[in-house]
Amino acid sequence: MSWLGAGIGAGIGMMFGGPIGAALGAWVGSSFGSGLKRMAEAGVTLNRDGAQTVFIVALFSMLAKMAKADGQVSKAEIQLVEDFIKHNLRLSPEDRQQAIKIFQNAKDDQYTIYDYAQQFRQLIRNQAMREMVYRLLFAVAFADGELHPAEEQILKQIPASLGLHESIFTAMFNEFAQNGGAPASGTSLKAHYDTLGVSADVSDRDLKLAYRRKAAEFHPDKIASKGLPEEFMRHAEDQMKSVTVAYDAIVAARKREAAVNQA
Repeated sequence: MSWLGAGIGAGIGMMFGGPIGAALGAWVGSSFGSGLKRMAEAGVTLNRDGAQTVFIVALFSMLAKMAKADGQVSKAEIQLVEDFIKHNLRLSPEDRQQAIKIFQNAKDDQYTIYDYAQQFRQLIRNQAMREMVYRLLFAVAFADGELHPAEEQILKQIPASLGLHESIFTAMFNEFAQNGGAPASGTSLKAHYDTLGVSADVSDRDLKLAYRRKAAEFHPDKIASKGLPEEFMRHAEDQMKSVTVAYDAIVAARKREAAVNQA
């Protein structure tokens, strides 16, 4: 059974309404979508299969909204999403078609990307998963090598909807912008602090605690336990690498500063 089928088998489609519930309804058919709100009021929680399906449905819906933010979905954006499906998710032909259907349905539905982000935040508590969604939104925005003003506005505003600190925009922008969408090699020290979610005046002790906390969020075992598909481990590893690079760069800079002060 596909991961999408497993999620529906878990009954998640009956748990909630809102944009994600509507996306599920549009995907599986209107006859199923008529009861989408029924169990939310009863406080039903998602199991692993359900969380995994919610993650995928919300992700492709938000990617669609970002792709159309400048008024049209470009070939470069479509290619990025298709490459992501093929090479990163490695979906079966059946699941690939379902993911594309979710993407197409969301492009023109009545909800905004912020509606999806806010409900996703409520349903998926793991911050690492929300940061991964944000990273993928950046990738789509830069797919054609430039950042449209409408895309930039979304990337600046949506962290609040996803429950992320506003500084994450600067950290991600420095990764993507300097090389036309590829991670930048000359990332500033401030961006490294932003990656760890701390200010430059943080103590060495609290810096290490912030690093450990971030690293723990992206540990493969923790990600898997929260329902992220196994194929997403590469993205977790990339994010963990960014966290480690940021910490090492800050520690090295502090050592250099200490040496200069002692001289």
